[in-house]
Amino acid sequence: MAKPTEYVKHIESYVDSSSSPSQQAASVDALAILLRNDLLTLEALVRELDLYLTTTDSIIRSRGILLLGELLTQLELKPLSDAAIHSLIGFLTERLEDWRALRGALVGCLALLRRKTDVGVVTENDAEAVMKSYMQYLQVQSMGQHDRKLCFELLECLLERYPNAVQPLGNELFYSICEGIDEEKDPQCLILAFHIVEVAAKLFPDPSGPFASYAADIFEILGRYFPIHFTHPKSEDIGVSRDELSRALLLAFAATPLFEPFAIPLLLDKLSSSLPSAKVESFKYLGYCAPMYGSDRMAKHGGALWSSVKDVLYTSPESALSVESESDGGMIFEESDIMVEALILLEGLMQQNSDLLLDMILGDEDINNFICSFLKPWDIHDTPLQLRQQLHSVGRLLAVSAKSSMASCNRVFEKFFPQMMEALGCSVGNHSDESFATEDRALSSRFNYGTLYLCVELLDACRCLVLGFKESTSFPDFIHEKWCCMLHGFCRSLINIFFSNLEAVSGNAQSSFAYTGVKGLQLLATFPRSFAPVSLLLFENILLKLVSAITSNFDKKFSWGLELKALVEIGLYIEGYQESEKAATFARIVVDKFVSWISSDEPAMPLSLKMQAICETGMTGISNMLRIVQGMEKAISAKFTQAYVDGNFESVELVIKVLECYSARVLPWFEMNGGSEEVAWNLAAIIWDKIDNSSSVNLTVQNYELLGAAMTAMKQAVRRCSQESQEKIVNRAFRVLSASTLFPLKDSPFATSLSNSEDSYLNHHVDRVSCRDEWIISLYASVVIALRPQTHVQNLKMVLQLFIMALTKGHIPSAQALGSLVNKLPSKTNERHLSQEYGVEEAIDVILTSSIWNFCQSNTLRKCSLFGGGNEIHNTKCLAGLNHTSVHISAIVGLAWIGKGLIMRGHEGIKDITMTFLGVLLENTNNGDFPESCDPIEGKEQEVIPLMKSAADAFHILLSDSEDCLNRNYHSVIRPLYKQRFYNSVMPLLLSSTRQSNSIITRSMLFRSFAHVISETPLSAMISEANKLIPLLLDSLSTLTEDVMHKDVIYNVILVLSAILMDKNGQVAVLENAQAIINQLIGLAAYPHMMVIRETAIQCLGAMSELPYARIYPSRTKVLQAISKALDDPKRAVRQEAVRCRQAWASIASRSLHF
Repeated sequence: MAKPTEYVKHIESYVDSSSSPSQQAASVDALAILLRNDLLTLEALVRELDLYLTTTDSIIRSRGILLLGELLTQLELKPLSDAAIHSLIGFLTERLEDWRALRGALVGCLALLRRKTDVGVVTENDAEAVMKSYMQYLQVQSMGQHDRKLCFELLECLLERYPNAVQPLGNELFYSICEGIDEEKDPQCLILAFHIVEVAAKLFPDPSGPFASYAADIFEILGRYFPIHFTHPKSEDIGVSRDELSRALLLAFAATPLFEPFAIPLLLDKLSSSLPSAKVESFKYLGYCAPMYGSDRMAKHGGALWSSVKDVLYTSPESALSVESESDGGMIFEESDIMVEALILLEGLMQQNSDLLLDMILGDEDINNFICSFLKPWDIHDTPLQLRQQLHSVGRLLAVSAKSSMASCNRVFEKFFPQMMEALGCSVGNHSDESFATEDRALSSRFNYGTLYLCVELLDACRCLVLGFKESTSFPDFIHEKWCCMLHGFCRSLINIFFSNLEAVSGNAQSSFAYTGVKGLQLLATFPRSFAPVSLLLFENILLKLVSAITSNFDKKFSWGLELKALVEIGLYIEGYQESEKAATFARIVVDKFVSWISSDEPAMPLSLKMQAICETGMTGISNMLRIVQGMEKAISAKFTQAYVDGNFESVELVIKVLECYSARVLPWFEMNGGSEEVAWNLAAIIWDKIDNSSSVNLTVQNYELLGAAMTAMKQAVRRCSQESQEKIVNRAFRVLSASTLFPLKDSPFATSLSNSEDSYLNHHVDRVSCRDEWIISLYASVVIALRPQTHVQNLKMVLQLFIMALTKGHIPSAQALGSLVNKLPSKTNERHLSQEYGVEEAIDVILTSSIWNFCQSNTLRKCSLFGGGNEIHNTKCLAGLNHTSVHISAIVGLAWIGKGLIMRGHEGIKDITMTFLGVLLENTNNGDFPESCDPIEGKEQEVIPLMKSAADAFHILLSDSEDCLNRNYHSVIRPLYKQRFYNSVMPLLLSSTRQSNSIITRSMLFRSFAHVISETPLSAMISEANKLIPLLLDSLSTLTEDVMHKDVIYNVILVLSAILMDKNGQVAVLENAQAIINQLIGLAAYPHMMVIRETAIQCLGAMSELPYARIYPSRTKVLQAISKALDDPKRAVRQEAVRCRQAWASIASRSLHF
């Protein structure tokens, strides 16, 4: 047991009012540990606290009781005896009348009441005593926010966990609830208050019980909060959002049918509000409350509810034309939130009492007259927008009504369907499935578009009704339903009309006819086979018609998209509902037809559209996609040689599109749906087989595009393969590579070491690499980039040497492959696979010992301490010894990719790579250390500046996220927070180098490096040092703006500055540098070389206007003068930002200021 001295000091520390909050919290934690570990008993603690709990000093007493309450909170899971709990709850219940010690009593009561059964709980008698004390002594609204919240939590806990204890209290309980929640305004307290009402209402459901007596009073309080008016600008600051509050109030409204007489009139009244948000909330609450109140109670409000829904849907339709329809005069509408909620309400009311609502809808004179007016011939092209909106709304009304139940569907069909068919010139058909439309019927449908539109809406509704029953356990006999019989009778005539609509191309009405025709055919084709009005032969005809339309309408973007989407929906339906007969028909008519397009010149549509149609139909199911893949594999096999060897333009274009389709659509789809590895393996194998069997390649611009597509496809394929499959691919690729002219050991392609003569051979042969060899090494690099870390790469030393040779000729994939290798190779011997002879250290050693890095006869990169371990900046004369600057730059770029692989895995070698780049940047441009071949005056700058620029841009490669390699998709080893670590290590070096440099060129390049580092580092890693960072940002902007070649970097810097301005953690630093920031932004607002820099600078100036008045007032005149010039900027986006910025600054400036 603990000695009294061990815990008394913690008690005294907590009770002492001079102790800090952290000290008090530490004291509570220390005492709780003693109690949980049984080093101190609760009885002993209470005895020691006795004086503090009963003293007449109110401050000490309140601290003592609060300490007891906090300790009980931490002991909620510790078993306590019934006697101890009874004693404690009794004491704390008495303390509820002590308003000076109230908080501690509330905390302690809550802790005891929340205990679980297995550790000892408060009895119902004690809980009732707490409730009585609560009602007698607590005046909730007179307390502070925290104490009110505790009171609400206590009441909520009593209602939820001790219902038997509070039920006998009846009227007194509800009087206390009303008194407590009335006039509450704090969001955290309100959400508790709403839940208390919900729980209490469910606890007293009796319509003649005590809750019924107070229902009007309670709802009067609740009603004041509707709709929720949220004035807190940032919900995260208070922990409660507006949506959460609204949801809690909604649940309270719907908690009991006793609220119906008060809630429904209030919600209906709010529908007349001018605020759209109030209407949305009203419909949402009505839709949720109506089922809870019951059909009997809601029946009397039926007329008012229908009137409100009708007003939104029909009288003043809340919808707007979609972007596609707006240009074509179509009928595709985007419904407002008000209309959406109104339709949800109508659907709920139909489910609850369909007869009552349907009587009102079918008997509504306005609706009937409107439908009758559209049964007559009319041209949609001449129809005003409001009439089209009303037509859309009436269609939605009929659809919601019809799909609510079988009986409702029958009534709607009986009322309107025969009239629609008559208006369209349809009759009950006895003709064969093969016979189709006459011209008269087609012309009739074109001038009865409204009727056809409503007909399509009804078809959609009854299809939804059928599918809803198909997914349920009960499955009625649809065949004998009236609507089904009517649909069967008119089905062939409808198909005839829909076919004619696909052919209707008459000015602006094109999209409307396309929509109805395609939608109608899609709906008829996707009825369940057992109850479909469409026979299998008619289904085939529908597919044939849609395929024909896609083939001929490729120049009509809107209708072509609708037709393709319809085929995709049909395919998805077949796959989802497992209809085997339709599946076979769909594959034969649609999928096989589209597959035949791959290698065919027919139809004459663009290849991109062909591939879109092929891929989207393939994605309807695994069997369809496998057919697509087989066709694509055949196309690659047939056309790759023509494209690769002969350079045939059509073949090149086709293979590029197929490979792009593989990369962007096919492989990702298989990855999500299964079967990815086999497809990926086959693709990689086909490409390597074609390369291996071809002895030459045609060098054209299109061929380079083909190489890019092949590399991307290869990477996407290899990355999805297992380790075993990857090893097969990389071995296959190495056999092709070793058989090329790049390798000296054709008879022994798997040699594990290179002699000096072989190394020279590689160096010599890279200079005269063929186009085929470039293909081979590029594709092999793509394989290496996508490998898993566990995958073995055979003959790694030879591969490393080859990549090194290639990268110095500017071959970026080789550099990326080297970076991937040093990133993924194991770091220690015991981590390696038995078959992997190299680790990362050995790979680095191979890189360093290669002759390609011997830039000078006497100075190699090893002598420059590239990986030597020293942190000093070494002489970089070795980099100046080459004859060609391009080789220098390529070497630096390659080193950057190698460094990227190392930095991502957290390897120490990145330090020396960084020092090498800094060494290039700090080369004194006036000391004569330039290539001897350069002109002594002009040549120096021409040679050195590109070299320094490449070294500065290497920092961008090191930290930027690459899509081509070294990311999670390609299984890279990524150490958490690697960017933050690099930032912390490199920034001191960059800053000290910048301060020490006297050369303008060197400073600009160092600031370019600085810009790359900060733009790629997460803001969270820099914002804590914003006071140091902002002056550097401003200095870099001043320096970089002097040369136009830095414009892209300037934009990145200003984006970082903008992020700091917006971050609340950077506000102090922004205030300290406000004048300097404004001055720099004024200069950038007129930057002539890049529009987005001017636009962003003006946006930042607008943000600066929100700073405290005293900080920005001195700059107001300069800002307004600068912005007035930006108002004449040639770019519209800049002018718009200038207007907004001027308004923001003019509002703080003198009204007498003249512009």
